Amino acid sequence: MDTVTGIRLFIRVVETGSFSKASASMGITQPTATKHVAALEQRLGARLLHRSTRGVTPTEVGAAYYDKCKSIARQLEEADSLAALMQRRLTGTLRISTSVAFGHRVLTPLVLRFMQLHPELQIELSFEDRYVNLVEQGMDLALRMGRLADSSLGASFLGVNHWVLVGAPRYLAERGTPLLPAELAQHGALIYSTVQGNDVWHFTGPDGSAQSVNVHGPLRSNNLSALLAAARAGLGLTLVPRYVAHDSLRDGTVMPLLPGWALPSQEIHAVYPSPRLVPAKVTGFVTWLQGQFGDDWWAR
Repeated sequence: MDTVTGIRLFIRVVETGSFSKASASMGITQPTATKHVAALEQRLGARLLHRSTRGVTPTEVGAAYYDKCKSIARQLEEADSLAALMQRRLTGTLRISTSVAFGHRVLTPLVLRFMQLHPELQIELSFEDRYVNLVEQGMDLALRMGRLADSSLGASFLGVNHWVLVGAPRYLAERGTPLLPAELAQHGALIYSTVQGNDVWHFTGPDGSAQSVNVHGPLRSNNLSALLAAARAGLGLTLVPRYVAHDSLRDGTVMPLLPGWALPSQEIHAVYPSPRLVPAKVTGFVTWLQGQFGDDWWAR
């Protein structure tokens, strides 16, 4: 029996004046209770209880030890109550990791809205495109795209990140508008090196057939905003997520291309260090996020 349980057992014995009543209240047998109190006395090197046919009473040392144990028990109850309360209320600090583009364009506005709903919660928001070890970096939560490689993490599906092929009207006026994926080999490609690192763009046709195209062009970058800026400047065509291109598509500075052809999409997940005993601040934020990623979420 652990020390905390032993203390609670000793308290019950003193308060009931009986090993049998104390053991019954704690769901153990009387011999087990007697054995553990005897072990407690041996560890302390002092007799804590007088045992007689009339019952059990504390010795002078036992009475003093009982007072201290009662104080400890109250503090443990307060600690348990505080932990339960913090699980219900969204308090403390929530540490979130996300990629740079997604963080700036999508997550930051959502976090600001969530903070207004929960003013007692503090947020630490970290933007990094590299993979972050949640435990080592002390993160409560990360937003990740694509297939999840670490099965030990807790994870919640949020939505789907769709991609779009875009080009500026002036580029299309000069170089022509591609109607088929194969024609992209004759165009300047602005390549996202993090995902399209092998210079191959993949499409699925209206009939479900797959087609891959080797592309080349004047710019490669691991920054989506840089690629969109280059496309807006008429330097070539690029593949970017819908959330990155949305404003530019709306104001007409870039146009969507090959509308009948689908591009690979990525699942968006919220991941946290463990699927067990997830803090309320994490579950509360994730549950709220799941309500924000419906159809056409990038347009909200």
